[in-house]
Amino acid sequence: MIRARTGVVKSVTPFGPGVVKADVVCEGKAAEALCYEALTGPCAPGDEVVMNTTAVELGLGTGGHHFVMWVAGREGLDMWPGPGHIMKIRYTPVQVRCLAVEEEASPHRQAMEAFSSLDGAPVVACELHSMIAPVAAGIKETAGNTTRVVYVMTDGGALPLAYSRLVPELREKGLLDSVITCGHAFGGDLEAVSLYSALAAARTCAQGDAIIVAMGPGQAGTGTKYGFSGIQQGEAANAAYSLGGTPVVAPRVSFSDGRVRHFGVSHHTRTVLSRVALARCLVVLPELGRDEWRRLRLQLVEDGIDRRHVVLVEDGRPAVERLRREGIHVGTMGRGPDEDPAFFLAAGAAGVLAGKIASAT
Repeated sequence: MIRARTGVVKSVTPFGPGVVKADVVCEGKAAEALCYEALTGPCAPGDEVVMNTTAVELGLGTGGHHFVMWVAGREGLDMWPGPGHIMKIRYTPVQVRCLAVEEEASPHRQAMEAFSSLDGAPVVACELHSMIAPVAAGIKETAGNTTRVVYVMTDGGALPLAYSRLVPELREKGLLDSVITCGHAFGGDLEAVSLYSALAAARTCAQGDAIIVAMGPGQAGTGTKYGFSGIQQGEAANAAYSLGGTPVVAPRVSFSDGRVRHFGVSHHTRTVLSRVALARCLVVLPELGRDEWRRLRLQLVEDGIDRRHVVLVEDGRPAVERLRREGIHVGTMGRGPDEDPAFFLAAGAAGVLAGKIASAT
């Protein structure tokens, strides 16, 4: 189930907040490993480290790095800041202690208990982590920079927020105002036990005007109808509706993906909207060329999605242009806005609509 190897650290460089990339020699070969210092303590050149090498040896994209598990010779580790009794990644050797917003010791406990509704606030449900950039840009560009955008990171992809290099950049450029990690995801400004609590906290504790829900980087997929972690998108839409929010679904759209199942409207989005999302959602298509737009519309009609949900059209270009002005480079499957414009225009269009709703609520 797991493969572990030892290696010697040759050098370390920053990867992101709380994470370093270690260049190591493992079994006589050069390799790279990520070290989450809050979990394992720091590593330094000359250290012998034990690494989880499973994903790399299997040739996987999901979790496709070596990860430092321990520094050999270290007799103990005491990373114990602050209060908190909720464990994430529970019942594993790396379970993490967090202070959740729901806990009695949390300064937000009273606000959480008083929460009653999202008051119609837009909740943009995304499948992929890369979507949060155009969605956030679309919200800010439409509703203004004072609009507070809160990102709720679920546990369908990477569990540590620190693995994301996109989130720190979006925060630095003012496109994200707060981050909440829920489920077994951890490392946000606030921690929540469940998606429902995270949405409540986004509105009451983080004072969010608009909320984006998406997993961390990476996801698991099998090519089957229900076997992909992005199915959480439908769960997010249901949660938003049940808590009094306005669920907005950002469809996964591409005319550059060579896989038939992801061409046009991805089969992931079609499954979410036809089988998983029980609430009536706002589904936003981007303005595209006539032939492309007609294909998207036909796919939604074939699955009866146009009868289950409200299908709208928005111009996603302001979002993409905002990302360019801010110098934010984001990609999906190795493709950026120039190589896969429909993908980013679709997510941006969802952000534009959410910005309009936020301005009106």
